[in-house]
Amino acid sequence: MEPIFSIIGKEVGSAEGEEILQICVAFRTAYGKGEKSMGNSKYDREGGIHRVPIWRIGGFALNNTATNIWLLLMSFIAYYINGWVGLGVVLAGSFSMIMRIWDGVTDPFVGYLLDKTNGRLGKNRPFMVIGNIVLAFCAFLMIFVTPVIPAGALRVGWFIAVNCIYYLGYTCQCVVTKAAQTCLTNDPKQRPLFSVFDAIYNLILFSGGQMFIAGLAKKYGGFTKDIMLYKELWMIVASVSAVFTVIAVISIWPKDQEKYYGTGQAIRVTFRDYFETIRHNRAIQMLVLAASTDKLGATAKTAAVTTIMFGVVAGNYALSGTFTLYTAIGNIIFIFLGLGYIATKFGQRRAMVTSSWLALFGNIALIALWMLGDPRTLNLPGNKGFVGFSFFTVALLVLTIFTGGFQNVAGSIVIPMTADCADFETYRTGKYVPGLMGTLFSFVDKLVSSFAPFIASICLASIGFKDVMPDVDTPYSLKLKVVGVFLMYGLIVFGLICNLIAMKFYPLTAEKMEEVRRQIAQIKEEKKTVQVDS
Repeated sequence: MEPIFSIIGKEVGSAEGEEILQICVAFRTAYGKGEKSMGNSKYDREGGIHRVPIWRIGGFALNNTATNIWLLLMSFIAYYINGWVGLGVVLAGSFSMIMRIWDGVTDPFVGYLLDKTNGRLGKNRPFMVIGNIVLAFCAFLMIFVTPVIPAGALRVGWFIAVNCIYYLGYTCQCVVTKAAQTCLTNDPKQRPLFSVFDAIYNLILFSGGQMFIAGLAKKYGGFTKDIMLYKELWMIVASVSAVFTVIAVISIWPKDQEKYYGTGQAIRVTFRDYFETIRHNRAIQMLVLAASTDKLGATAKTAAVTTIMFGVVAGNYALSGTFTLYTAIGNIIFIFLGLGYIATKFGQRRAMVTSSWLALFGNIALIALWMLGDPRTLNLPGNKGFVGFSFFTVALLVLTIFTGGFQNVAGSIVIPMTADCADFETYRTGKYVPGLMGTLFSFVDKLVSSFAPFIASICLASIGFKDVMPDVDTPYSLKLKVVGVFLMYGLIVFGLICNLIAMKFYPLTAEKMEEVRRQIAQIKEEKKTVQVDS
């Protein structure tokens, strides 16, 4: 395989060729062919390192995609609430905020249960399966049964109750994405590769999903006229999510066992440990600050914001799906650069800082382009009226590819960074609490990002949209454009600035993580020696 990589570099014969070669070598190193296996398993290596075949990392990353596809469906929930549950725009936004807070509040309890679990099916797999079943069943009740309930307080109460259970299922499956990172692999060359797969899957999901939903909106005349749009979405989402969950369960199966849990032995965990970790683990504190403010900006880009920017400001909502498809391929290139090269070579902290700076500059440029350029000239091949690329179209494509790629790096790298924080906690206290780390992270993340739909609804209400959401046939206004640009890019700029501040105080450099791994390996060996002697 090495000669093939070398040929690639020589054939390209440029700096780009050298970058491709280095990325390929990083993947080869991560795969681990030819390395000496240690211990009782083909997954164990020298120095306390345990690894996994690359296909299992890619397969397990689908667990996050399985929950994100439900997130895609729920991003249109404000339209559904407005149209069929019977709440106004501000109340619909407030409902989304309250449910997001509830989702966060349940996280520590689910994480506590996960840390206590260690049965025949392991620690993580039961939560993945149960969570996905609950998601599908509750979403079915919300979409298919809600309209049958008599309108008024009874319908609203029913919808709230089902939503509460829905988010319990969402938490069960989501917590595993972060918690299982530690037992999947602790190799610094492999751990960032989860984010490569995750970012690519999410790009395909949200790009393809947006294009598909744009087609559904055209088919059903918008988002508030025909409930069949949501029923069709449910059938597709439930099926795809179930398949992804099965693949993820198969992928994590051989690593979901006690020998890969921290020091390799069960340790008693109490709720007091949660508070001790919050107070003393600086790494998770800073990571939560960075990730939650990032999520605030990303969550503010609701379906209504996409409708405003493409349907009203640019004047053609059908472009939203085509545009995301065009930019997805370019984004993948920057993801490979940021995660496949920078993170594996220089560490995850460096990848976060570099990508945040580049994404920050890109978002500022995008704000200027939408405010000073002419969005009405946006058009792409395959769409009606296309006669050539305008300056606005080319600039928007280039900036979105550049910015989106590095923004995805900053957003995706936090998942394996959570595993670093869990390893740091084991190093610091001797306790293996991945559920605690994952749910502590998610709790604050969801608490902060829960304000995004509320902020969006307040912004829209301030310019007159108090009872009805903007739709594809809403007339253009400068106020609507300003609100759209702020929600699309402004809050993301705030999140990226918070990233840079948080990373100044984040202690887990590549060198520090090497020390953490050595210490954990030493603890494992000492415990093995004690067991043999006894």
